[in-house]
Amino acid sequence: MTTATLIDSWTMTRRGLAHWARQPVQVAVQLVFPVMMLLMFAYFLGGGMTVPGGGDYKEYLVPGTFALTMVFGLEGTMLAITQDLNKGVIDRFRSMPMARSAVLVGRSMLDMLQSAFGLLVLVGVGLAMGWRWHGGLGDGLLALGLLLWLRFAMLWLGIFLGMAAGRPEMVQAVQILVWPLGFLSNVFASPETMPDWLGALAVWNPMSATATAIRELFGGPGGGGGSWAADHAQLLATCWPLALIAVFLPLAVRRYGRLSR
Repeated sequence: MTTATLIDSWTMTRRGLAHWARQPVQVAVQLVFPVMMLLMFAYFLGGGMTVPGGGDYKEYLVPGTFALTMVFGLEGTMLAITQDLNKGVIDRFRSMPMARSAVLVGRSMLDMLQSAFGLLVLVGVGLAMGWRWHGGLGDGLLALGLLLWLRFAMLWLGIFLGMAAGRPEMVQAVQILVWPLGFLSNVFASPETMPDWLGALAVWNPMSATATAIRELFGGPGGGGGSWAADHAQLLATCWPLALIAVFLPLAVRRYGRLSR
């Protein structure tokens, strides 16, 4: 990537940051929603939840919510892309003397900044609730890296689906699919408590792999055991996002290149 491309990409990122400054309520809502989910499951439903093998349910829930947030950010990515498409913003950028990849790279940089900030907010809320990680600093940073790695993969899926959908109202259809993906996992409950066929689907969910891996790195309950996928969660937490990126990053770039043809 050339210096000019990096400069143009950063310009696109700054555009998004300027939008944040003008729309603080929208940014606040995106931060508050995962916090509400965490508090609701921890305090409203957590009293009736058990963790196989024992342990505090909050220690199980908080890392799972981190992973869930990385996937739910897909909707915001799609919405931003479809809004720019319908307003003709992307067409105007494509007609300007700037690197063609700057729009997508800038979008990805902005999303990763937002995801990192949102993750830090959730970590702070988790610590305030009494959650603690029991591993070393290196394991904690590796866990955060795996979470952002998952988010990086999901944002390219979101960019591709946003361009494929073309209209903001079509994002609602994807939202209907994202929710089952989020709940058909080990985020809120262990697959061991589910029917065998449902548990098998949950344990191979890419988000489950990341949730299990970071639970293991944080030293909390639910960090493996019972299946090959659970015992090799860190490997899957690396390979699942890599596979998604290998598929959807080229598709997104190709789709972007065909716009307005």
